[in-house]
Amino acid sequence: MNRTPQHLQDAKDLLSTDGFATNGLWYHGTSSALLPSIQEQGLNRSGDIAINQAAKNTMTTIGNHYTELVEPVFLTQSKELAYYWASQTVHKRHVRFEGEEEPIVIAINLPQPQREKIKPDVGAVSLLQMESGERFMANLATIYQNSGLEAPDIDLRNTDRMDFLRLLGMAYINQDIHIDCVQLVIA
Repeated sequence: MNRTPQHLQDAKDLLSTDGFATNGLWYHGTSSALLPSIQEQGLNRSGDIAINQAAKNTMTTIGNHYTELVEPVFLTQSKELAYYWASQTVHKRHVRFEGEEEPIVIAINLPQPQREKIKPDVGAVSLLQMESGERFMANLATIYQNSGLEAPDIDLRNTDRMDFLRLLGMAYINQDIHIDCVQLVIA
């Protein structure tokens, strides 16, 4: 279980029996190694060029065809959840790359027309059924319990699509996010 820094522990303020509140401010968790690129270009879909190249090289080496997918920018309404995903990104990168990387959280303040394009991440159902998804659900249960609430007990395949946003804090936008809309969350 990752230990969320105090300045990112916001779930108690956001959670209710209805799930996570959304106030127009969104968060994205990633690795500190990607911060210079984010500060220069904003958040781009499928933005981790190094990890994508490593996957392509692996697939080519074993003789498989590699088709690069453009993934959206994944968002959450909680700094605490963004930190969880940032920790996962750092772990995934550490397996492939040497160096010191830290989990970071990026605050995203989008103009209203772009906010309307944020969608619940229903596609996460496949991720949540794997071991990494079980870890996320355990972490989420702890966040709910620390907020004095029962963890959501949902049937991922049959739940309302908005539950992915409200109860699980999982969303995405299928657009790049301009540099003017992003800011590193610091203590």
